Amino acid sequence: MADHGDKRKCDGVENDEILANIKRVKTDIEEDQGKCDEEYESDSVLCGFQTCEVLRHSEREKSIFLHGQIKGQDAVVILEKNPIQKDSVEELLSGSKVKLEMKNDIYSTYQLQAPPHLSAIKTTLMWPATEKHVNKFKHQDSFLVKETKEDYVNITLPYILQNKGFNVQWVYNILDKKAEVDRIIYEDPDPKLGFVLLPDMKWDQKNVDDLYLIAIVYQRNIKSLRDLTSAHIPLLMNIFTKGQEAILKRYNLPASRLRVYLHYQPSYYHLHVHFTKLDYNVPGCGVERAHLLASVIDNLHADSEYYNNCTMYFPLRETDEMLSKFKEAGRL
Repeated sequence: MADHGDKRKCDGVENDEILANIKRVKTDIEEDQGKCDEEYESDSVLCGFQTCEVLRHSEREKSIFLHGQIKGQDAVVILEKNPIQKDSVEELLSGSKVKLEMKNDIYSTYQLQAPPHLSAIKTTLMWPATEKHVNKFKHQDSFLVKETKEDYVNITLPYILQNKGFNVQWVYNILDKKAEVDRIIYEDPDPKLGFVLLPDMKWDQKNVDDLYLIAIVYQRNIKSLRDLTSAHIPLLMNIFTKGQEAILKRYNLPASRLRVYLHYQPSYYHLHVHFTKLDYNVPGCGVERAHLLASVIDNLHADSEYYNNCTMYFPLRETDEMLSKFKEAGRL
């Protein structure tokens, strides 16, 4: 789907130790952005970004994924064109500079230069970034893995416990109200049944058609779907019910227009639930990775140890360390 970009090697000495903390920063770059200051503040940090390679480029999605460095530390930058908003169309057409490219009878094409406030680019920064972050956004072939109960115990779980997954400090920062407090749209503070609901970084919160929210549980001892038993049904029902109610109240979307699911394997090993608009075909919502929360609850009602005993299937990309573990064990 994505085109390969040209790659250039980074200059300089590699870091002796890759920092674990993930700084999740999101900012809009506008045409009149000022020069960098010496303090590398959040609104100018990207001025110090030195591109090493293009990880992925998609003309269809109007996005580009870059690997580079900021102040000698690895960073990943994602640039995405913002969708055109309906309420800005009149101003967009009347307040933009237009250059004719081609005219033939009734057909003509133009390049439209929009005003700065209508031409912002959604920019996501991961800095300092680990090698796993860099690999995550590279264009790679995927392989479908079959994981039995024994495979989970002997391969997957040891891999997780060795802290090979993404660092989850940023998750704890949200739960501890150290970051993204203003982005939380709903919270149930109960330590056993509670969760926070906030927009996923992939959603700009401007177009409800692209609605994407994440519910992060307060319990810190549930890594993934594999840990769930019937004892967790009250927690899952609480997320399912109150999450849908909060979305109805805030965005006027009923439960029948939502897709509510969990990933396996997840991107990070702290239980979280995805809420997206049903019509939005977001990456990761396919059957090979997404598990509807309603079906998860039904399975646990029928068998408390369902996810402890069942065989699971999931995709892994070619550079994923977990895939290497399955190959070493002769399972792929």
